[in-house]
Amino acid sequence: MATKKTSIQTKTEKAMAAFDIKNPQLPAEIDHAAFGSGDFPYDKKMKRKRYEAELELLQIELQKLQNWVKESGARVVVVLEGRDAAGKGGTIHRFTQHLNPRGARVVALSKPSDIEKGQWYFQRYATQMPARGEIVFFDRSWYNRAVVEPVMGFCTSAEHESFLADAPVFEGILVRDGIHLFKLFLTIGAEMQMKRLHARYHDPLKRWKLSPIDFEAITRYGAYSEAIETMLARTSSEQAPWTVIRANDKYRTRLNAIRHVLNALPYAQKDEAALKAADSRIVLSAARFLKRGGEE
Repeated sequence: MATKKTSIQTKTEKAMAAFDIKNPQLPAEIDHAAFGSGDFPYDKKMKRKRYEAELELLQIELQKLQNWVKESGARVVVVLEGRDAAGKGGTIHRFTQHLNPRGARVVALSKPSDIEKGQWYFQRYATQMPARGEIVFFDRSWYNRAVVEPVMGFCTSAEHESFLADAPVFEGILVRDGIHLFKLFLTIGAEMQMKRLHARYHDPLKRWKLSPIDFEAITRYGAYSEAIETMLARTSSEQAPWTVIRANDKYRTRLNAIRHVLNALPYAQKDEAALKAADSRIVLSAARFLKRGGEE
């Protein structure tokens, strides 16, 4: 096993050395290795026709969910975190595509203002929590301080450590107050990340998605992996567990993220046949993901 891991790491390092985001041609070795990278268990992408058929059924279930949330006064929070280019935005879009925006909103906060920097770290996120009958999706969240900030040097070690201790307490308060909290982390292999970032850079309609931090994602892949594993180990609690989704196939990612949330909530007229269980090959608890070695 150790030999295999060393071999994979060596291939990935060579791929990183060959990667040039500005070169219009993606190296063939990166393209070929992308889909199976990061221990992804499938050989082929899900067929579009099957994906669209299953998505339609799940989006009908999401309509039922929103009706239940409105009628019962429930409050739902879905946190979407993940590696750069893992598909967070696309997944959120499929959640919200046919929901009534009056009862479902997306929170995607920019960097904190000078005033917010002087506040309690969780304060600007606490103000975004749902009212009765509302669903809120966080496109990135307070977990910036668990991964991006320490890797990029935007916070001190003490601030990082304080966050890891305080996040489960903050989330425990939310859950005890009645909020249904879901934390989803989307992960992709290094070669898949290179392929997707390269595609974004060379697509004028998608280049806006790239930030200066995204350009650091490749060279700091290992540092991000360490920070992610620490985050999962320290902040996945019984009240607010992390669910990790291996996201090399966007179709499977979106379907299983939606399934995970729908299966966990007691909304009326649930269609079990349409829902199915989440795919255990790519949907993992934090403990199971860490036990399997993360990004082997």
